[in-house]
Amino acid sequence: MTADHPASRSAVGGERLHFGSQLSSFSEHLRVHAPELLPENRIGRGAALGGRGEQMSHTDIAPHGTTIVALTFAGGVLIAGDRRATMGNLIASRDVEKVYVTDDYSAAGIAGTAGVAIELVRLFAVELEHYEKIEGVPLTFDGKANRLSSMVRGNLGAAMQGLAVVPLLVGYDLDSSDPAKAGRIVSYDVVGGRYEERAGYHAVGSGSLFAKSALKKIYDPTGDEAGALRAAIEALYDAADDDSATGGPDLSRGLYPTAVVITADGAVVVPEERAAELARAVIAERTQEAGGTP
Repeated sequence: MTADHPASRSAVGGERLHFGSQLSSFSEHLRVHAPELLPENRIGRGAALGGRGEQMSHTDIAPHGTTIVALTFAGGVLIAGDRRATMGNLIASRDVEKVYVTDDYSAAGIAGTAGVAIELVRLFAVELEHYEKIEGVPLTFDGKANRLSSMVRGNLGAAMQGLAVVPLLVGYDLDSSDPAKAGRIVSYDVVGGRYEERAGYHAVGSGSLFAKSALKKIYDPTGDEAGALRAAIEALYDAADDDSATGGPDLSRGLYPTAVVITADGAVVVPEERAAELARAVIAERTQEAGGTP
């Protein structure tokens, strides 16, 4: 149907209706009808100013979250994150949720300005649900990755002001010819560029350098889910050991990394008890290696 077809015009004044991608996209619907509700448009200009009008660093006025790791295993993929958010040299929160299930076969982790990132990922989840309801079928994994890329690009204005969002997307590709290798990881830069991580693991956030260094040594591409989850928690432990903005397992407060595992059966949040058990095992092993008493 062309744009000039009679059916593409409304009954009043011949105004064109929106078909195709805008009809299927919830964020495009907001952009047309309520742009003030989009994450990139909800950042007050006054946030960049101190009480006397002086310029402040955005790391001092908005909590920032790090670190996220993701790795594939035989038959799936997982993503995990620490719980700490910082504001400059202060710990803003010790129990932030940074990993979210976005639909039945995908999940995303956030790094960067926590408030903006959390809102963007939640909108992304609504976007996927909206598309499936309108079209009757879910987006392919590539479609999900492209959609998130567009949303990150929409936050470029805020990123230029220092309020960057860097998500990490993982998912199980239902169209993969090899179910054992159906787990996929996609990373992004602040301008929305998307990159397929084919090494089988990746990390984002301030502690990503240390987390990736750990994963490089312990990652097993043929390993199972249990081994991958153990590797993810070890990587986060190593990141927290060297990066002050990354929080390690907190035994006294009962705070442990959060994780989501995705297989052919769907996305499942790892129970806190399981994460706690693995974290305690990692701490005990490292304590023994250091010559201490676990």
